[in-house]
Order: sequence, then C-alpha cells, then structure tokens
Amino acid sequence: MTVPQTSTLDHPKHVARLRLKPKAPSTGYVDGAWWPASRDLAAELPSLLVVLAVQLDHIERVTYNLEAWPPAPRRLVVESGDVRLEGFRSQHFDSLTVVGTSGRRRLTLLVVPPETEPELAHHLLMTAAHRDSVDDFETLLASRII
Repeated sequence: MTVPQTSTLDHPKHVARLRLKPKAPSTGYVDGAWWPASRDLAAELPSLLVVLAVQLDHIERVTYNLEAWPPAPRRLVVESGDVRLEGFRSQHFDSLTVVGTSGRRRLTLLVVPPETEPELAHHLLMTAAHRDSVDDFETLLASRII
C-alpha cells in the first residue's frame, strides 16, 4: 500500500474532542487529552490542529507512534499551512505531540482510543486535563477501569 506524501484537506469534518490543562506552568507528562473519532490520522488531525493553532500559532509538526496509526502522509496541508507528520516507534503508543512555531512550544496529548465508551472517554479527557494532574500515560490509562 502506498501512502501519499501530502494530504490536503480544506475544512475539518467534525469538532475535535479535546481537553487541555488550563494555561499555567506545565505539570506532569501530558498537556491534555484528545479522543479522535477514528484511527485515520489524516482525517482526524485537521479539526484538532484548528483548535490547537489558537495556542501554538502555526502548527509546524505532529509526532505520533507509527504502530498506533495506519500509514499517514508525511505532510498535511491545512488552512494554516503545511504540517509535517513524523511517526516514531519510540513514542508512547497513546500519545501525540504537536509542535508550534510560537516559541517552539509543544503540547503532548494523551490519545484516548476511538473505540472507548463515551463515559470512560470523558473521564480520561477530564483527568488528563486537570490542572494538578502529574500522571504518566500508564497511570492515566489505568483509570480506564472505573
């Protein structure tokens, strides 16, 4: 299967299901959580990037775990411009990092699996985005058993 090098999407297909920690000094391993509707990174990222561009100005790149997502293009062209997508085997399976040009700021997000039940997904989004949360990925995901 060949993956296109670039994918262009004009408008997001849906609203991002995202919770971020309040603007404050960073604490913990994550800056919030994102619950994508599918494992199609090229389809899911535009709605997320529109929201995150408010904090990060122009989004420069997104890093993800190669095994967590099906093959994705190396670049996305979104309303704000080109975004590089970089997959790594070493990145935590349930994480996504978004890097902006605003002072090279980055946001690390817990990725709530798309198939997660809504009540549990809401719990994970709220827990990861809590101002005082310092939990790592494993601790956050262990709370799936509520």
